[in-house]
Amino acid sequence: MAMVVAGQGAGKEAGKAQQGMDAGKYVRYTPEQVEALERVYTECPKPSSMRRQQLIRECPILANIEPKQIKVWFQNRRCREKQRKEASRLQTVNRKLTAMNKLLMEENDRLQKQVSQLVYENGYMRQQLHTASVATTDTSCESVVTSGQHHHQQNPTPQHPQRDANNPAGLLAIAEETLAEFLSKATGTAVDWVQMVGMKPGPDSIGIIAVSHNCSGVAARACGLVSLEPTKVAEILKDRPSWYRDCRCLDVLTVIPTGNGGNIELIYMQTYAPTTLASARDFWTLRYTTGLEDGSLVICERSLTPSTGGPAGPPASNFVRAEMLPSGYLIRPCEGGGSMIHIVDHVDLDAWSVPEVLRPLYESPKILAQKMTIAALRHIRQIAQETSGEISYGGGRQPTVLRTFSQRLSRGFNDAVNGFADDGWSLMGSDGVEDVTIAINSSPNKLLGSHINSSTMFSAMGGGILCAKASMLLQNVPPALLVRFLREHRSEWADCGVDAYSAASLRASPYAVPGVRASSGFLGGQVILPLAHTIEHEEFLEVIRLEGHGFNQEEVVLSRDMYLLQLCSGVDENAVGACAQLVFAPIDESFADDAPLLPSGFRVIPLDPKTDSPTVNRTLDLASTLEVGSGAAARPTGENSSNTYNLRSVLTIAFQFTYENHLRESVAAMARQYVRSVVASVQRVAMAIAPSRLGSQIGMKHHPGSPEAHTLARWISRSYRFHIGVDLLQADSQAGSDNLLKLLWHHSDAILCCSLKSSPVFTFANQAGLDMLETTFIALQDIMLEKILDDSGRKVLCSEFTKIMQQGFAYLPAGICLSSMGRPVSYEQAVAWKVLNEEDSHHCLAFMFVNWSFV
Repeated sequence: MAMVVAGQGAGKEAGKAQQGMDAGKYVRYTPEQVEALERVYTECPKPSSMRRQQLIRECPILANIEPKQIKVWFQNRRCREKQRKEASRLQTVNRKLTAMNKLLMEENDRLQKQVSQLVYENGYMRQQLHTASVATTDTSCESVVTSGQHHHQQNPTPQHPQRDANNPAGLLAIAEETLAEFLSKATGTAVDWVQMVGMKPGPDSIGIIAVSHNCSGVAARACGLVSLEPTKVAEILKDRPSWYRDCRCLDVLTVIPTGNGGNIELIYMQTYAPTTLASARDFWTLRYTTGLEDGSLVICERSLTPSTGGPAGPPASNFVRAEMLPSGYLIRPCEGGGSMIHIVDHVDLDAWSVPEVLRPLYESPKILAQKMTIAALRHIRQIAQETSGEISYGGGRQPTVLRTFSQRLSRGFNDAVNGFADDGWSLMGSDGVEDVTIAINSSPNKLLGSHINSSTMFSAMGGGILCAKASMLLQNVPPALLVRFLREHRSEWADCGVDAYSAASLRASPYAVPGVRASSGFLGGQVILPLAHTIEHEEFLEVIRLEGHGFNQEEVVLSRDMYLLQLCSGVDENAVGACAQLVFAPIDESFADDAPLLPSGFRVIPLDPKTDSPTVNRTLDLASTLEVGSGAAARPTGENSSNTYNLRSVLTIAFQFTYENHLRESVAAMARQYVRSVVASVQRVAMAIAPSRLGSQIGMKHHPGSPEAHTLARWISRSYRFHIGVDLLQADSQAGSDNLLKLLWHHSDAILCCSLKSSPVFTFANQAGLDMLETTFIALQDIMLEKILDDSGRKVLCSEFTKIMQQGFAYLPAGICLSSMGRPVSYEQAVAWKVLNEEDSHHCLAFMFVNWSFV
């Protein structure tokens, strides 16, 4: 469509030019005249009539040309510029398609080799099974021993030749072996690769993403195209802390040049633990950078272990030494510019050293792919688009500055979750319950950075940073859905007094340590102000303005607006293995580039489901699973709904606060109580949004005596037909309970039920009703009927209420109501009717808002 529009625009310009040529005489311009016109075109491509006349007056060399001909020249010039841009765009697309075609052909060749290898292995296994069946008929000891020796010969243990790996020649031998093994994974069949779901190749896609199947450790592989030269790509990839968010530090301890123009580096890297429940990992590796004969650039890397040889790495307490198996980057130049990249990440994270429930975090190639492989490719594409000027951000901030903010938020949260002793963290004693861990840091400058002025955050009496953190297991809650809810409904879990305390740490007069309120939430609203987002919107940076209103005269600080810098990522529910995260830090109105940040937040990481059913069985039944919202989980075919596919995830919560020394115990008590309050709120939310079968979701009892969802659906439908005389739902009389519930849930009009009390509150809503109120099941019961109606709506309802109770129903005129977020909603008509139970007693009042829409 873009090409058609551009062509039409160019055609209009050309048509105007031709008309101008027909109206006047043909003019041949001298080089000097063209140069003068080009200078003006650079400043103003479409000058007005006055500007063209001024140009003729200011440039004597244009005096012999009529103004109409000047106008024609500019029309032609704009036409040529549009054609040039369109031609350039098409050439770029063509280059991408050519390179992608080459990549796909290579991938096809690799897959054909893999098929041939699998056919050979299948034939070999058949032969072995036949041999084994023959051997079992012979019970002699000789036969058994012979069979065992043959099996041992078929699977020999690889033995490295004896060598001195502590000198450059020995290290070069390791490097060359690493190179060969890496290339066999990147372009060969050394690993059985399985393409990740949803990763389709194309000129605008991120690339071809695959994960390992039945190999030692976990591995991920990516192939993609970027518009950067190989040397620039290599420079970015080697700077791992800039794109790998789990990288705490990377130190190059030794650099050895090699004769082929490359070099060998000995690297020590520390990574963060994703949760508070396991130790962090570190790596001691050899990295080899070299060029190939075809002009490609290779960066490959592997761990140095006793089996490979080489010098021993530096010891580190509180870290578990993980192993990097041959991994790396193959970067090939493309014709016309750009690069084709092959990335392989292959690690063994020593999963047996962590609790069994967490092992999927360390045994999942999908999580590795999202954290490292895809992250590297996305970062390169982001840099490429920023370099080309395709991305522009508002607010006067450079992309590098905004990217630095994102990195600082992520790193600060990781520091809080891990609490390394060498950063100054130490544990405080517990209050007898081990659910929340409290750590303090009395050397905040070491953590925040030397460029931060501690006087802005700590008084002269001395103080530090306190972190309260906890981890918990969630069941059947999609991480993306939970984090999106926490972002959009902060009032469901946050406490305004705690927010005010955090914000006050940035001002000279700190706020008193608050008590956590019985009903958390802030009285004002929240406004989300976007700052930046990545290309695929998998991560976005924003400023949150909390509109404060004081509770009383003593809390005037709450009447001030508060600001948070917030980083949200992983909210795409289709991203397999992606970690969802919401991290925020208080900032002041100035929002300086070097502002101190004290991040807090949530991280939800999916665990691979414990099921023996293959993936295809989990996805084929999606059509028979009724989705609640956008995060419904699939039910394995042939299983009971009670044994649904078990989606588990680990939630980690960490909140940081500043403290003064004399108030440390008070702040610790407040933080511990607050985190417990947040945990309880998140558990409530998780129960409400867990996408199980619709019947169990809606049938959740909001209060004692509430009917099951299918029963309520039957009552609503039957009462509507009884009072009004027509069916509410299609196929009403023939529909079974489950089908009736589905029809009610998917009804296009908003249907809501509220209690018959002096202050009615909502007890049920279908999907359209939840959308209209901009709420969820857990928050629905806190919304009162009178709060969503405007003054005229309340007056109409009061005047019609007697009629509803006597006649059983009433039609209400068009009007305006308000969502839970305060947005006005218009509707063409509303119908109210009494819902009767099986004994024909009044159960609740139902409303249907017809053809509603946000104003």
